[in-house]
Amino acid sequence: MAHDGQDLTMTQPILLPDLLTLTGAAIDPVAKVFETARAALRDRVTEGSRVSGALVEANQTATHGLAWLATYSEALRQMQKWAETLQADGKFGEIEQLIHQIAFGEYLNQIKGGIPMSQGEISRPGDIGLSQDDLAPLATPEIEQLTQGGNSQAARTRLVALMEEQSANIIFGASGLEDELEMIREQFRRYAIDRIEPHAHDWHLKDELIPMDVIEELAEMGVFGLTIPEDHGGLGLSKASMVVVSEELSRGYIGVGSLGTRSEIAAELILCGGTDAQKEQWLPRLASGEILPTAVFTEPNTGSDLGALRTRAVKDGDDYRVTGNKTWITHAARTHVMTLLARTDPDTTDHRGLSMFLAEKTPGTDEAPFPTEGMTGGEIEVLGYRGMKEYELAFDNFHVKGENLLGGEEGKGFKQLMETFESARIQTAARAIGVAQAALDVSMRYAQDRKQFGKSLINFPRVSGKLAMMTVELTVARQLTYFSAWEKDHGHRCDLEAGMAKLLGARVAWAAADNGLQIHGGNGFALEYTISRILCDARILNIFEGAAEIQAQVIARRLLA
Repeated sequence: MAHDGQDLTMTQPILLPDLLTLTGAAIDPVAKVFETARAALRDRVTEGSRVSGALVEANQTATHGLAWLATYSEALRQMQKWAETLQADGKFGEIEQLIHQIAFGEYLNQIKGGIPMSQGEISRPGDIGLSQDDLAPLATPEIEQLTQGGNSQAARTRLVALMEEQSANIIFGASGLEDELEMIREQFRRYAIDRIEPHAHDWHLKDELIPMDVIEELAEMGVFGLTIPEDHGGLGLSKASMVVVSEELSRGYIGVGSLGTRSEIAAELILCGGTDAQKEQWLPRLASGEILPTAVFTEPNTGSDLGALRTRAVKDGDDYRVTGNKTWITHAARTHVMTLLARTDPDTTDHRGLSMFLAEKTPGTDEAPFPTEGMTGGEIEVLGYRGMKEYELAFDNFHVKGENLLGGEEGKGFKQLMETFESARIQTAARAIGVAQAALDVSMRYAQDRKQFGKSLINFPRVSGKLAMMTVELTVARQLTYFSAWEKDHGHRCDLEAGMAKLLGARVAWAAADNGLQIHGGNGFALEYTISRILCDARILNIFEGAAEIQAQVIARRLLA
């Protein structure tokens, strides 16, 4: 029994003994609970011998909760692999141990008590159909020790103290990546510090396009051809390298980090579905930055339901004429080519009648953003993610060459687009990590510099606790993202892993930005402070490239199939 005023937690060790043994022992019990939940849910959503889309939707809270439980299970598995690899390499220092311990302590508690899917939406075990008996595998001494002592105030405080001893220009804790990738990180971190961070907030406040000289510099650094094979003019690097580059550029400004996304999507479409002639014509010019692409998929009344889009492409001799409306088209004005999804079979009402085009256009100017005949557009004013601007587009008999039908065959557009989703979601997860890291960067500096009641904010436990959890969840999201990139690089199907990385990364970015603004207090609400921009930028990550709800739905369908 504690004496008056005595806190027994302060007498316990900050670092739990035999940490890797404890955390390793938690992996299988979590997997067993997940499998129990999956089996129970599969019974609820199966009609005949097939999973019913209508029943999945009717049980959406449960099925999306299953997606989050699966994400947590995989995230902990990847954290364990990260920790064991560092231990084997002699790099599992105190800061890494604390991150690992806190991550397991927190996520295990959430698995037992409720996983936050968003603000105000907590997935409890009972929501997924799990009884207390079903949770019995979690009642082990190892998990009990982690949930009771893993994420303690003392551990969080010690972690932040160690973070203060490190350089502000690195990430906290070892990444686990090979030296070549860390050299790439260092190169792009230096570039972001020198050329992006001093100007990003001004670009945001003035709602300006990222200057062309920055785009030209990125082209010279190979950003637009990172993963394009060398025989097509690119650098032929891994998806992991794309993740690191996107992460560090987005850390400087999400707009800059997203410039490469358009080229990544366009190149992936052409590599997977293009003819040899299309690859020869387009890939070297995309890789060099000679031409800038934009993705033209979404329509005003379809949103995430791409199979229902109505923009039509009608044969005109050997060529096509496109008529219809598109919306939320990023960087549309000054690009040279559009990956344009349109309906070529008017008798269809689903994805089977869609085709993809490499539709050429003339880059616009501020005075005439859309000079190409048959095409008009207007800017959509947005909260954040401003450096490339968003547009509504209207096509009226817009001309597309017949040779620019991707793959030379109609009706393949949706399938071709689906083949890009893995890379796109890995890249979006990387951008989320960069935004979260930016929130941590500015919040840590502010907490160190700002004095209240005679001491720095960082010395208050709830402030340091926020910084600690930013770091911990950043590490978890990083490892899940790096794993999805590794799977892609090794030729494995990874739509599930990429979706999980995007789902978790987007939530982590928003939490980091929101907590960062809270650390800034009233100043965070002022436009002059960088955290106000980061908050606006972070919000989009839960919406584009598949809204969080759509992402959870896709994951759940895969898990239950």
